Amino acid sequence: MLISKSSLMLTVFLNQFKPKLGPILMSLMLAGVSPSHLAAQDSAGDWPHYRGDITGKGFSTLTTITPANVSTLEIKWRFSLRNGDDPNSRNPNSQVTPILLGDRMYLPTVDSIVALDSLTGTEIWRFPIPEGRPSRRGVAYWPGNADFSSRIIFTVGNRLIALNSESGLLDQSFGDRGEVDMGIPYISVPLVYEDIIVVGANTPPGTQGGIGNPRAFSAISGEKLWEFSSVPQPGASGHDTWADDSWENRLGANAWPFYFTVDATTDLLYLPLASPLPFAYGGDRAGDNLYANSIVAVDIHSGDYVWHFQTIHHDLWDHDPPAPPTLFDIDRDGSTVPALAVTTKSGYLFILNRETGAAIFGIEEQPVASSSIPGEIASPTQPIPSITPPMARVRFGLDELVTSDLSSPDHAQACADLIATTGEIYNDGPYTPWTLKDSSGAGAATLLFPGLAGGPNWGGVAFDPNSKLAFVFASDLGTLGWLEETGEEFPYSLSTPRPSAFAVTIDGQVLPCQKPPWSHLTAVDTTSGEIAWRIPVGVSESLPAENQNTGRPGRASALVTASDLLFIAATDDNRLRALRASTGEMLWEDSLEQRGNANPMTFLDSAGNQRIAISATDELIVYGLRD
Repeated sequence: MLISKSSLMLTVFLNQFKPKLGPILMSLMLAGVSPSHLAAQDSAGDWPHYRGDITGKGFSTLTTITPANVSTLEIKWRFSLRNGDDPNSRNPNSQVTPILLGDRMYLPTVDSIVALDSLTGTEIWRFPIPEGRPSRRGVAYWPGNADFSSRIIFTVGNRLIALNSESGLLDQSFGDRGEVDMGIPYISVPLVYEDIIVVGANTPPGTQGGIGNPRAFSAISGEKLWEFSSVPQPGASGHDTWADDSWENRLGANAWPFYFTVDATTDLLYLPLASPLPFAYGGDRAGDNLYANSIVAVDIHSGDYVWHFQTIHHDLWDHDPPAPPTLFDIDRDGSTVPALAVTTKSGYLFILNRETGAAIFGIEEQPVASSSIPGEIASPTQPIPSITPPMARVRFGLDELVTSDLSSPDHAQACADLIATTGEIYNDGPYTPWTLKDSSGAGAATLLFPGLAGGPNWGGVAFDPNSKLAFVFASDLGTLGWLEETGEEFPYSLSTPRPSAFAVTIDGQVLPCQKPPWSHLTAVDTTSGEIAWRIPVGVSESLPAENQNTGRPGRASALVTASDLLFIAATDDNRLRALRASTGEMLWEDSLEQRGNANPMTFLDSAGNQRIAISATDELIVYGLRD
């Protein structure tokens, strides 16, 4: 290969200043790509964003680990996320997916941000957090520019903090000596795109006014760039969906997802916005209540509104879209369609044109049950996909109560006792409204499916660009509840039994009371909207061996690789599993000491070995093929 003199001089220069530039910035400059385009790039061995890249696919092009050799995976190194080796130290209850650039991995522990050697897991630097706790979900990376070194960006409550990625020290040139006061806490992972940092908001109890608004800051200076009003203000489109000035000081409708996604082709940022608060009674907020329970596309440079799709009108169930949409292209009728897929806690998967918000496979406004609560005007219809079935259970009848032949006699009897104790149970299919009990406790209880924890949750949709399959993990755990009069200005509040789940506990394990399966991993063919395969994931070890393959609840999602592998560790039976992505065939599993309540990731270490990483509550575990 011939190397020009100019290329050789550039290589010498980059080698000389490698510590300042960082491995990823170097490779981009060698390839003739400017640093501002890093967000749109995906170096095969790196994992530079929470879900791998800014599209949220949770997909890697790595192929060293295959269906043929995945059974030889073994633990290569572990790293404790606690404070030192004291087993009694504060539990991080981690949900982190690390990021990796070059030979360094970055992630939060219970009280610090650390950089690790990708080959050995050896700590390179540690930045202790003296006050508060860092987000337990992850950190972000800004590649720097000609004037500023690369940075690790993360949140601690309402503080947005920048560290020098090489030294792990506060970058004094960002904000006020390395920190910015965001005003409202955000406890997840900022999105870094070009020179923009996007953050959401977690609604603290008792705070009034505009608190759910997503915001953007300069990755260079920390200056606030824009703020999007998630509840439309007077004169804005959608303002009229809040009757009688109910928009004013409205809580909720906040952007709380673990991460965000953006389309680098159009510069559209996708904001998943949550339910209004309070959510269970909406008599004080008649109307559809935009932009609550919506995906809103905005210009990432200005925050200007482009389009929206509301997944639930006038939400009463706290069934917001918990994860941002996953972005991909599909081929239909000989043309390429820019698409996105987004799930909601209500159990549905919506596949939309990501440039317009229009449904690709059709969505119908279908009639749903009305509310009997005085003053409540529930929406008479809700948007439901025409082709794609629900990802989770959305209805229940007593003929679906678990039976001993599918579970165990003890379980079946305990569930029958729960029904008897609860009394009348009401379920009228999707979006069943809450019932009302009087002061004596008389009246039916609503059985909500999916329950308040939702079907799909914050893990998001994984996508394989080779097969065009989208993967959704969803739980099937119902919630019992009803409204009671308060005698106060706000007339009704939600009450639930303790525990509120439609489940019983036997031998320390929670067992739902409907017939299994109790969770699904579903592969959806995005070229047709139809299900390609669906399997339960997780075992109930308290049941007889022949009935244990029930599926288990979880909230995280999957990792997909180009070698037709899917990795998932979401379930509460504490296992990391590998499946054949094209068929759902189970290929390998390993028991974890604690739950892997996080999205897995994969990377190449500094020796070129493909690794799989999963956070398991209080430690990070990294797997590789047997040597």
